[in-house]
Amino acid sequence: MKYSYNWLKWYIPDAPEAEKLAEILTYHLAEVESLEKILDKIASKGEDTILDIKILPNRAHDLLSHSGLARELAALLDIKFTDPTPNYKVPESGPTDLKIEIKTDKCRRYMGRVIRNVKVGPSPAWVVAHLEAIGERSINNLVDASNLVMFNCGQPTHVFDLKKVKEKIVVRQAEEGEELTTLDNRQCKFKKGDMLIADAERALAIAGVKGGKVGEVDDITTDVILEVANFDPTAVRKTAQSQNIFTEARKRFENDLSPTLGDFAMLELSALIAETCPEAKFEEIVDEYPAKPAERAMEFSGDKVRSVLGLQVSDEEIGNVLKRYRMEYTNTDGKFTLQVPPLRLDLALEEDMAEEIGRVLGYDKIKGSIPKVNFQPKPNDLYTKITWARSRLLSEGYSEVMTTSFKNKGKVSVLASASDKNYLRTDLTDGLKESIKLNQVNAPLLGLDNVKIFEIGTVWTPAEEMRVAYGDKKEIKEMTLEEYASQIEKNSAALPASGLRHGQNFSQSVPQKFTMWALYPFIARDVAVWVPESVPSEEVKKVIKENAGDMVVRGPELFDEFKKDGKISYAFRIVFQSYDRTLTDVEINDIMNKISAKIGEKDGWAVR
Repeated sequence: MKYSYNWLKWYIPDAPEAEKLAEILTYHLAEVESLEKILDKIASKGEDTILDIKILPNRAHDLLSHSGLARELAALLDIKFTDPTPNYKVPESGPTDLKIEIKTDKCRRYMGRVIRNVKVGPSPAWVVAHLEAIGERSINNLVDASNLVMFNCGQPTHVFDLKKVKEKIVVRQAEEGEELTTLDNRQCKFKKGDMLIADAERALAIAGVKGGKVGEVDDITTDVILEVANFDPTAVRKTAQSQNIFTEARKRFENDLSPTLGDFAMLELSALIAETCPEAKFEEIVDEYPAKPAERAMEFSGDKVRSVLGLQVSDEEIGNVLKRYRMEYTNTDGKFTLQVPPLRLDLALEEDMAEEIGRVLGYDKIKGSIPKVNFQPKPNDLYTKITWARSRLLSEGYSEVMTTSFKNKGKVSVLASASDKNYLRTDLTDGLKESIKLNQVNAPLLGLDNVKIFEIGTVWTPAEEMRVAYGDKKEIKEMTLEEYASQIEKNSAALPASGLRHGQNFSQSVPQKFTMWALYPFIARDVAVWVPESVPSEEVKKVIKENAGDMVVRGPELFDEFKKDGKISYAFRIVFQSYDRTLTDVEINDIMNKISAKIGEKDGWAVR
C-alpha cells in the first residue's frame, strides 16, 4: 500500500524524517519497497514523500490504513499519537425509518445511516490532495469521503442513493444466475451463495467488493444511505474471486477486519460529509450486530518469550513494550495476562507475543550461537559397506550412476503409477545396460575410450535387498552388497571387521576423479589442413593447439586423413566451452581465423 508521509504526520507529528522512518519500518515491521518525492498542494513545505510498504497478511487487518500504521509507529518509537476523534463534529441525529435485514451469517455487522439534503459536488482541496498523493482519483465529495475513510482507518464503506433503494437494505446470498452491473460497467452473473447487498427487489452491490450502478450516487442525489459493514473474509474472497474482481475493499475484507472498527469509520464518514454538506440532515445509526465478539484475553510467560527468542529479555522490558502499545495486562511472577486489543487479530498464541516482543526490541539483539553437541556417533555397518564399495569402484575407474527403481515388470507392484512403471526392479543390470548404451554415444566427447559404470541400490526379489552392479559394454557383474564387501575384505583386507573408524578420510586413499562440468553449452569446430606428405599429424596438431586458446576442453583430435597429389589432408576436431558464460560464434570464429592464419604462414600448408 502507498502511504503519504504528510498524512502520517497528522497523527504522529514527532515522526522522524521519511528516509529514517522507512529504515525503521523495514527493520521492525514491514519492507518499504520504494520512496517517492511528490509535490504536496496543501503542506507548507510544498512536498510529500510516498512510502510504498509491503504489508504482509498477518498485519493487513490493522496496518492497511494511515491511522493504523501511525498508531503502530507511535508505539514502536514511543512517541505521541494524536487521536482525531474529538475533532469530528456530527450534527444531532433525528429519528429514522431505515430498515436493515441480515439473511446470512456471513455478515457479522451492518451499520447504516440516512443523510438527507446532501449536495453532490467537488471535494475540498485537502481531500483531493490526500487521495491523489496515494494514486487515487477524486470523484465527488461523497465518494471521496468514503474512499478517504478506507485509506485512513482501514474500514471500507459505501454510499447508496436513498431514492434508488426499494424499502430496505438486505444482506443476503445470491440466487443462481442473478445479475448486477457494477460501478465500472462490468456485467456480473452470480452463483448461488455469492454475497450481495440488495433491497427488497434487486441486488445493489457485491458485499465487501464493489458497488452497483443501480444504487449509484450521481449529480442529482440528495439523500443517501451510508454503509459501514463487516463480512466473513472467506465469503468475500470467494465471491470476488468468482467474478475476478480485485478492489481495495476486497483486499481489506479478505484479510479480516475487526467489527469494532465500524464505530470509528461511521463517525469519520459522517463528519466528513457534514463538513462538505453543512445543510445535511442526519438520522440515527441503525446497527445490526448479530453477535458481538467477546473480549479476548491471553496468557503468556516471560520464560516462554525468552525461550522462543533465545534472548534474555526481562519481565520489565516485556511490560514496557506492552505499555507502549497501550495493552492492558497483569504480571504475576512472570506470568502475563493480557487483554488483546480488538484490532490486533494476529495475537493469539504465546509464540505471537514472543514475536511481537522480539520485533519491537530488535532482532539484532538476538546473538546466534552454535549448540554444543557432545556424543560419539555409532558406526552404521550398511553405510560403511556402501562407502567402501563406492570407494573401491571409483578407484578402479568406474563412474557411479543412479537408474530408476520403477519398471514395467517385476515381483512387487506399486499403486497409482504410470503404466510402464508399475513394478519395482528385480535387478540393477537392466538399468546399467541402458545407461551404458546411452553414455557410450557420448564417450568421445567425455574423453573416454570405454564407459565403465556402477550402481549401488535396492532391488525387490520380492524381498528388499541392497546390491552392487558394475561393468562396461562387454560384461556386467551384479551381486549383493554383503558379497561385494566380503570380496573386498578377502582380496585386500580393505573393510575393517569392526566397520569404518570414526573420522577416517576416504579422500586420502581414493583418487578424486570427478571435476564439475561446465553449465554452459560447448561449440565444436573442425579444421582440415593440406600439408606435404612428409609432415606428420602431430606437427599440425601442435600448431592448432598453440593457437586455440584456453577454452578448449577437448582436442584437437585427428578424425580423418587421406593423400592426394603428393599431399596429405589432416582433419581435426576441437571442442570449445566456458565455465562462466555461453560462447558466441563470433568468439570462436576469431579463434579459428587465428588458427587458419598461422597455418597459412607455413610453407606448403593450406586450410581446405
